[in-house]
Amino acid sequence: MVLGIIGIVVSLLLLITLAYRGVPVILAAPVSAVVCVVFSGAPILASYTEVFMPAMADFVGSWFPVFLVGAIFGILMTVTGYAESIARTVTGWIGSRSAIAATVITSALMTYGGISLFVVAFVMYPLARELFRVADIPRRLIPGTIALGIFTFTMTALPGSPQVQNIIPGQFFDTGSYAGPGVGVLGGALIFGLGLLWLERRRSSLLSKGESFASAESEKVVGGPADDGSTVTTALTPLNRVVPFLPLLTVFAVNFACTLLVFPALDWSYLEEETFGGIAYESRAGLWAVLVAITAAIALIVALNVGRWETLKVGFGDGVKRSMLPIFSTASEVGYGAVVASVAAFAVVRDSVFNMGANALVTSVVTTSITAGLTGSSSGGMTIALNALGADLRSMAEADGTSLEMMHRLTAMAAGGLDTLPHSGAVVTLLIVCGLTHRQSYKDIGMVTLVIPVLVVTALIGLVSVVGPF
Repeated sequence: MVLGIIGIVVSLLLLITLAYRGVPVILAAPVSAVVCVVFSGAPILASYTEVFMPAMADFVGSWFPVFLVGAIFGILMTVTGYAESIARTVTGWIGSRSAIAATVITSALMTYGGISLFVVAFVMYPLARELFRVADIPRRLIPGTIALGIFTFTMTALPGSPQVQNIIPGQFFDTGSYAGPGVGVLGGALIFGLGLLWLERRRSSLLSKGESFASAESEKVVGGPADDGSTVTTALTPLNRVVPFLPLLTVFAVNFACTLLVFPALDWSYLEEETFGGIAYESRAGLWAVLVAITAAIALIVALNVGRWETLKVGFGDGVKRSMLPIFSTASEVGYGAVVASVAAFAVVRDSVFNMGANALVTSVVTTSITAGLTGSSSGGMTIALNALGADLRSMAEADGTSLEMMHRLTAMAAGGLDTLPHSGAVVTLLIVCGLTHRQSYKDIGMVTLVIPVLVVTALIGLVSVVGPF
């Protein structure tokens, strides 16, 4: 048994190391799973084909539609020019000298509007670079600024977020994407405010030391995306300032209407039939609402651009291609988690977690946070943790009177903390997009996406324990 536990730890360390070294998770996860299996003495081939692959396939089967429509939506927003128009409009409202706030808010609007996190990173970098150049803010702050807008409060905290990290808990706790609205809004506001405060203080500190946008400390490293420093200067009329926001508003409005008004009024009794697996409506409501919302937004973009079919066709094609790597990378991590959960030593670890004396809320937050940190993925880590412990956590919550809505919201927020350790694929991708290194920019990424969210979640658990759900 001791050897099995050592195998789990070694395999996790190997997964972290391989991910940090740039090995694709699709390959790193099964390799790490083999290490775990070897230490436990379980059969390698059977564990791969009968445990790893079914878990991976189940995740793809459940979540591929969200990844697909999210990627298509994001690409269409880009190729139509809507994403850039939104960024320029927000900048006009806030002012180019408030480049940090403008970048965070624009990134947040796109993420909360349903655009894939990775797509937003690619869209926002050239826009943020121009804003920072005009305001003469050190370039090293760009990754942390974008990260605050896309990897934190709009991904997990704000109720109604269409991001997959906000939908996954509903599959286990029978809750919707608007679960825990009070604690979510408060947590989101704290993360946004504290993160913005940190970045502005860092800006002042770096400027006082003589660092600027063009200084050597902030120079782009070799291997970053091509950038000639040019920017679009086409004037925006009042009409085309409004139109780009309509798809984002559509995602919010349709998601809200389906979750709280339309779906609850429909008869879902047919789901009890064997044909549909006897599923509960509550376990699918959040997923279906987001699918309908993003699909409606895509239809609106098509309707607004009926004369630009060639452009739209390119967008659909690129969106399909760009949905593949994220979904299979996350699914591979889920397969790895299933293998770990299948070995006998995991039962010892699981029982230790449940016997630590904490209530359901704390147990859910701790296990999700640790797993997300070890895998470097919020969605993958949360799925691994809840696949292994979700049913037990729900039973524990029902036994000790813990609100499942609080479980949903704080578990989702916990997944968005340690997931951005240096080996995180999202962090590595963002740094590559921005052409910077961990040494130059991780300090700020770590503060706004890891330290602050973890502190906020800890504080919110204490608040909920005192005042109750809200």
